[in-house]
Amino acid sequence: MRGLLQSCFRVIVGLMMVALSFSQAAGFELKPYKDELFAYPLVLERGQGDAFLRLDYQIQRDLRDRDEIPERRVDGRYVSSRPSWYVRERSAVLAGTKRKHIRVGSPDAKTKLLVLYLHGKGGNRKQGNADWTFGGNFNRLKNLMVRNDGVYLSPDVKLESPRGTQEIRELIAQYRELTPNAAVIVACGSMGSQVCYGLAGDAGVAGRLSGLFFLGGATDRRLLSSDAYKSGVPIVFGHGSADRVYSWEKQYALFQALTSKSKGYPVRFRLFETGSHGTPIRMINWRDEINWMLGHSIGSRQ
Repeated sequence: MRGLLQSCFRVIVGLMMVALSFSQAAGFELKPYKDELFAYPLVLERGQGDAFLRLDYQIQRDLRDRDEIPERRVDGRYVSSRPSWYVRERSAVLAGTKRKHIRVGSPDAKTKLLVLYLHGKGGNRKQGNADWTFGGNFNRLKNLMVRNDGVYLSPDVKLESPRGTQEIRELIAQYRELTPNAAVIVACGSMGSQVCYGLAGDAGVAGRLSGLFFLGGATDRRLLSSDAYKSGVPIVFGHGSADRVYSWEKQYALFQALTSKSKGYPVRFRLFETGSHGTPIRMINWRDEINWMLGHSIGSRQ
């Protein structure tokens, strides 16, 4: 009997901690940072309110004119060195293997937001830490974290599921011990989307997420029956209409299925007209989308 009471007590305490983290996330949003430089281009088409946006991406304006050296070095206006003071390379044993990751920010009980970026095929932890490529968009994300009591992680990850899913599940668990009150959002680029789908279907982590990004990702319709979907985790898809790796039409069909299966489900689709495979990583508006996720996470609906 005593053992049963102790088990119940632990469960109640755990549920209280989850509720606390969700309630804090619900009242928190990222403050503006270079919003005018990273704002979305002209909206060509809207659907389902603002859930679907077709955006006027132009390679000359949004890449060649934005970069000093196209795809290698963005104009200095887009970058701030402030996060460099908080960048640390760390390692952790994940799924029985020692893995490296880059951490930006200092994790503690005051941390309000934990964001992970998972690279695609051929990438590594350094991709998500790149200040000068991808139009400075990762530098903006890092700045948003260090300026708003957040922590950002860019890990090496084994992309083959379920190994990669287990690695990231364990990494999140380790950092949740350090940041018990933080909302958790995971962004996956390209083939890294397979790990995001794995996390969405993992009952141990899915319900505690405050958002998932699929940027130029693959399509997996198991998302429709996943624990993340059942828990109402906010989702943002970003895709280029000229992506030759993964079809935007298939991803859009998944977006439509999510909204038709559950009216009002918190999901967005950002289509960058004429954009290629890497365009969503360059163009996604981190602040706008993350704030929307935090406003539609479980805690904000309670």
